[in-house]
Amino acid sequence: MSTEEQTETVRRPKSIEGHVRGVTRMVEEDQYSLAIIQQIQAIQGALEKLNLLILGAHMHECVATAVRSQDASEREHVIRELLDVFATSQDL
Repeated sequence: MSTEEQTETVRRPKSIEGHVRGVTRMVEEDQYSLAIIQQIQAIQGALEKLNLLILGAHMHECVATAVRSQDASEREHVIRELLDVFATSQDL
């Protein structure tokens, strides 16, 4: 991961954390429910962007290396890892 990508990957969760604290305050202050839901949806979108950023880095580094490898078991391992991650996310 480049330095710029690493910086962005570290920045995003901190920003998301701040938004989650904001939602907590909104709930504590009994603010309008739809406003809270909109903020939660924004957080979910930010988490998805973070997932894509990290997945992209993984694909460019680990997956690309495994696909180029002569070792079939390494390729299968990386494919299994990706499938497991997506299967787990579907269970949530």
